[in-house]
Amino acid sequence: MAAPLLSAALRGVRAFGTAAALCKRAAPLGPMPNEDIDVSKLEELEKYRSFSRYFKLAEKESRKPRWWKTYRQHSSPQPEPKTDIGLPRAELLQAKEIKERKKILRENHQNAEMERAARLRTVLIPLDEVRAEWEKTSGPFHKQRVAEHCGVFRDLFRGATFTPWVPLRVEYSQEDEDLVPVYYGNIVTPSEASSPPAVSYEADEGSLWTLLLTNPDGHLREADSEYLHWLVANIPGNDIKSGKEICHYLPPFPAMGTGYHRFVFLLFKQDSPIDFSEDVRPMPCTRAFSRVCLTSSGRVCVWEPLLAKGRAWGLDLSCLADVLYPPFTDMREPVFEFVRPPVYHPPQVKFPRHQPLRYLDRYRDTKEPTYGIY
Repeated sequence: MAAPLLSAALRGVRAFGTAAALCKRAAPLGPMPNEDIDVSKLEELEKYRSFSRYFKLAEKESRKPRWWKTYRQHSSPQPEPKTDIGLPRAELLQAKEIKERKKILRENHQNAEMERAARLRTVLIPLDEVRAEWEKTSGPFHKQRVAEHCGVFRDLFRGATFTPWVPLRVEYSQEDEDLVPVYYGNIVTPSEASSPPAVSYEADEGSLWTLLLTNPDGHLREADSEYLHWLVANIPGNDIKSGKEICHYLPPFPAMGTGYHRFVFLLFKQDSPIDFSEDVRPMPCTRAFSRVCLTSSGRVCVWEPLLAKGRAWGLDLSCLADVLYPPFTDMREPVFEFVRPPVYHPPQVKFPRHQPLRYLDRYRDTKEPTYGIY
């Protein structure tokens, strides 16, 4: 039993020695902490005598510039601040909000019926009111984090971000009178999204809005381009039917083998009416654009067209799904497959160790399938 322990001890010493040698190769950028302290004379060092004195000296030392702090800043720099292009919103006073919450809690504690229902676990929570409160408080920040996780701001706004203060509700109606909602990255099939959705939001009277549906993953020729599926501008309030439909709704058509596509609904607020007479596309239409640009106020949608030849079919007809093909062309839907490279095997070893029983099957000169653990 001594041999394994001794072997482990020797391996530990060898690893420690190697690590020590590697550390000696690269000299530090400056003096190390407590380098000027003589370890052999620790009793002669000045005593702090109290925790408050030690705490003050520690705070003073932490504020001094150190070389390792600068090194960390260069090795892992902080991300650049993003430009906020969202709608201005008056900040709520936190003290006032906390006071209102305490008032509600006090009223609930004084309610004998609610207290009894809570003990018996029969209290009913009004989910509609909870959701409405969530939409006004922490909901927009949750949605913003989901959009950042999905790369929406990175791929559409290039260094800009915003908090979606205006709740946008999107629902696709089906033949059986069911509704398919669109919320925070759920999966919607092309058959469910074959017709324009019902979009609703809260808006002030007299305001103008622009609704946009874009696919940042649909352009198969240029990675930094998008496909525009729907654009309605100059919407008075929340009456989308009264807005100007610049580009008619085109159902999603992700080609087989290209994975999931992100379809993003964006709502912009306009400062004034915009003339889109030169940009109206015939029905049906689709249009590609390189990026979404905003004015300094962050309220006007502008795009740079890439395909503006008539209806811009070019690439579109080769990517339409089978349900969209019969009206336009006899072409079949393309299928994109991943061509796997041949399996790599290291050079054969004469005396293999810790290998499966069928190790030699990897190097046989035959195309017959082999079975085993590889």
